[in-house]
Amino acid sequence: MPTARRLAHEFLHRRGLTTIFGNPGSNELPFLAELPQDFRYVLGLHEGAVVGMADGYAQVTGRPVLVNLHAAAGSGNAMGALTNAVYSRSPLVLTAGQQVRSAIGMEAMLANVDATQLMRPLVAWSGEPSCAEDVPRSLAQAVFEAELHRRPSYLSVPYDDWAVELGANAAVTLDRSVQRGLTPSGAQLEDLAESVAGAENPALVLGGDLDALGLFDRAVALAEHLGLPTWVAPSPHRLPFPNRHPLFRGVLPAGIAPISDALTGHDLVLVLGAPVFRYHQHVPGAYLPEGTRLVQITDDFGAAARAPMGEALVADPAPVIEALLAKVPARTTKPGYVPNPEPKTGEHALHPEQVFAALRDTQPDDTRYVVESTSTNSAWWRQMDLRREGSYFFPAAGGLGFGLPAAVGVAMGSPDRPVVGVIGDGSANYGVTALWSAAHYRVPVTFVILRNGVYGALRWFGELLGTPDVPGTEIPGLDFAAIAAGYGVPATTVGDVDDLRAQLKTTPDGPRLLQVDTEPTAPE
Repeated sequence: MPTARRLAHEFLHRRGLTTIFGNPGSNELPFLAELPQDFRYVLGLHEGAVVGMADGYAQVTGRPVLVNLHAAAGSGNAMGALTNAVYSRSPLVLTAGQQVRSAIGMEAMLANVDATQLMRPLVAWSGEPSCAEDVPRSLAQAVFEAELHRRPSYLSVPYDDWAVELGANAAVTLDRSVQRGLTPSGAQLEDLAESVAGAENPALVLGGDLDALGLFDRAVALAEHLGLPTWVAPSPHRLPFPNRHPLFRGVLPAGIAPISDALTGHDLVLVLGAPVFRYHQHVPGAYLPEGTRLVQITDDFGAAARAPMGEALVADPAPVIEALLAKVPARTTKPGYVPNPEPKTGEHALHPEQVFAALRDTQPDDTRYVVESTSTNSAWWRQMDLRREGSYFFPAAGGLGFGLPAAVGVAMGSPDRPVVGVIGDGSANYGVTALWSAAHYRVPVTFVILRNGVYGALRWFGELLGTPDVPGTEIPGLDFAAIAAGYGVPATTVGDVDDLRAQLKTTPDGPRLLQVDTEPTAPE
């Protein structure tokens, strides 16, 4: 009779979950034993980096990814990175080894006490098999829950379960399938089309979910068909629209009053694939301008339920876009893309705009950028010209430590496109062990570290909150070229913009790191 381990491996194989990101401990070894040859285990040196790599991999492939964590301690190490995966709606299947069943109640060393509660409320579902016979079904549920909710799930398995031989009923799980379908009714689509067609001055707000769902090009087609001014929803983790397009009006600010100000004059705001809204800095005011109607289209039940205003239609955005293209008359759109302004220059070091202009001018048009430098956001959007789907990835919850590991995961998941990680020196420290994984697996990714010696976003918030004199905002003395070399990644400290451009024009066959000194800036 097959063991629980063999059935689990077979189920994962049939579902295509053959790449495992992990950092194993003793409790996990029985699951990893006898791993089939077509499985790939990607080792990370810290669980935060493990989840960050898996998050990037899941986002770029659009598929669930298995993550192997060590008991409660390893799960705890992963939770910071998990917040980003939750808000990027990445279907991660987190598994953790549990002590043997007879030792859990005694709280033996490495027992995961009350394991099903540990990762809540972050995960969509968490569980622990009631017995060894329940392991295959529980694993299948963890995978299906992650797929259906588009959110991480968590499964803790006592390690003595894996070697138990199971009967025929346990194998029935291998043939299961679960599908998701959220197609709006014909009446709902007609009502929406009439509202858009009848609006005097409608506007479009697009969210990162459109890019994640492969709808980037269709969103562009919709905006051009309707001729609508188009914003990207606040704090985007993905870019759903070309940022130099003539209809692009920018990324909406992340405050209540500034969003209301930006949307003033529009009688209808159609929000596709985004929460309403992910506010950040607290700037109170009216949620919407007087006389503005907001309609949200999302397949995220939670995002629809918790919005403070407007109407929501819970549906897959794809059929909604196609219906609007078919049912709403076309309007005129200006052709041509908006040129980039000349980059600002720094007095004592390079201005971030100079760095981003160099990336724009030297990197291929299909480059994927993983960005974790909050204080340079304004400079980024002024200089970059991103016209392809899957070009931009940002920590969805704002949790630091995403950039370096996610860039590794993105590059592993899409070897057909170049990948550049643009990381601030403050953020880089949180996921720095990902450099070892990049070197060990020879992942072709370029890391550009912007070194300014301060937590720029924190200083900006200090000014915003009226607390400019707080300690802990300076981080001098970091040498990422030396750190990278220690992990096995070739690294260079860039001297000036000509040197930077020359370095970026080369194409290495593995990872590399460029350290660039930049002047501190702040978001605008």
